[in-house]
Amino acid sequence: MGEVLSTVTPDIDDIVSVVIEFLAELQGRSAAEMRSELEQEGAELPVDSLLIVEILTRVEERYSIAIPADRQSAQATRSVRAFARAVLDAITERQQP
Repeated sequence: MGEVLSTVTPDIDDIVSVVIEFLAELQGRSAAEMRSELEQEGAELPVDSLLIVEILTRVEERYSIAIPADRQSAQATRSVRAFARAVLDAITERQQP
């Protein structure tokens, strides 16, 4: 059953939740507390880009993707939502024949 994650395309909110879970785990906090703090900063959920870079490997492993180290990806590390969009784009590209 674990394979279902790799064959079903998550939506942006699913990815945001996973990223927030990883961020919370990294900081030893609850996901609810992390989400609340990020939401206070704005709808895009701005985050320290170093934190996003630290969880990049976990996200790539979780979704079996590789996010290129380019300017667009660097800009995506400015917020959880932008990062989630980059992850979703990478998942979608991986699924193309």
